[in-house]
Amino acid sequence: MDTICEETICVLLAGGQGTRLYPLTSDRAKPSVPFGGKYRIIDFTLSNCLHSNIRRVLVLTQYKSHSLQKHLRDAWSIYSPELGEYITAVPPQMRTGESWYSGTADAIFQNLYLLERSGAKRVLILSGDHVYRMDYAAMLQQHIEQKADLSVACMRVPIAEASSFGIMTVDKSDRVIDFIEKPTQAAPLPDDDQHALASMGIYVFDIDVLRAQLDADHAARDSSHDFGHDLLPGLIATHRVAGYQFGGQGGRVSPDRYWRDVGTLDSYFEANMDLLSSVPPLDLYQDSWPIRTYQGQHPPARVTSSETGNIGSIRNCMLGNGSVVNGGTVIDSILSARVHVDEAAHVESSILFDGVQVGAGAILRRCIVDKDVRIPAGTRIGCDPTTDARRFHVSSKGVVAVPKDAFVTA
Repeated sequence: MDTICEETICVLLAGGQGTRLYPLTSDRAKPSVPFGGKYRIIDFTLSNCLHSNIRRVLVLTQYKSHSLQKHLRDAWSIYSPELGEYITAVPPQMRTGESWYSGTADAIFQNLYLLERSGAKRVLILSGDHVYRMDYAAMLQQHIEQKADLSVACMRVPIAEASSFGIMTVDKSDRVIDFIEKPTQAAPLPDDDQHALASMGIYVFDIDVLRAQLDADHAARDSSHDFGHDLLPGLIATHRVAGYQFGGQGGRVSPDRYWRDVGTLDSYFEANMDLLSSVPPLDLYQDSWPIRTYQGQHPPARVTSSETGNIGSIRNCMLGNGSVVNGGTVIDSILSARVHVDEAAHVESSILFDGVQVGAGAILRRCIVDKDVRIPAGTRIGCDPTTDARRFHVSSKGVVAVPKDAFVTA
């Protein structure tokens, strides 16, 4: 198994604009958006690489990449270059033209020279903006055993959600025999008429196959240079394409079968709230598969009474280091590092990023508050949809996003 992983190089696509997650992406790329009180979204994919023994990772960056590059430096400078291990940020090099990355396939094509000089036999292609845990080593093992040219990770999704995915059909040997990108009406699984089989956008290519396909795609003037839309359908007809079932018993990570694309404010909010369930669907507590991130040097979190005697209280929350609840109330919420909640303030079903300060008597409900925002005393957010819509961005499900450096008035 170790030899298979050593012969593999990973390309992690992390350059998307993340417009649907605005304003959280106004100053940062989507993979570097905070998640779960202490992580960044990209930490989940990189932790999977770490535990899967994938030690050569190229992170392809593009839009608003400074925050992401800083996080890679601070949290992920853990590999040994003298042993040929690395996590390297790769901005657009424009080696093949004068354009930025214009699709997932084009992003890889522009960096083929890095793959070729690595000497790797296989390429693992991942996205940096999904939240899940997965043992890629098990997928690589199946790829070898099935003598596949390309393997695609797939999972079951409800039929009602299938139009948002590339939908696959596999035979009894797990060979992919059909693929339709975002169909209006998806075919259900033979053994389950309520679900379809969706591509997760996780690929393992033999490097020679990848090179040939990218060369052909680059020459095709009518191509959108996207793996799911352009490359995968043609490969099914000409090569052996295998489907790898996500969440099975293979691999060393517990099969929680949790995978989320947190590309909108609502999906992001709901995925964070999932962590507060009595039995969270995403297991952050498996000792052999921890999610790694940057650990700031902060004091312990503290819940205390205020000087005037208001008793601080929390219920079903996650508190980051250095946070202080000083006579306020926090319910069903996630507080990142150095958050301060003052006396008689009430925070409920909300996500507060690093350094947020909530003034005395303020009320926050179903909010996402970006880093270092100061909420003045007596402010009410999430209480009046009309007022919220005039001041902030409000999602289709009523989640209020307060942007970084916002000037908030009571």
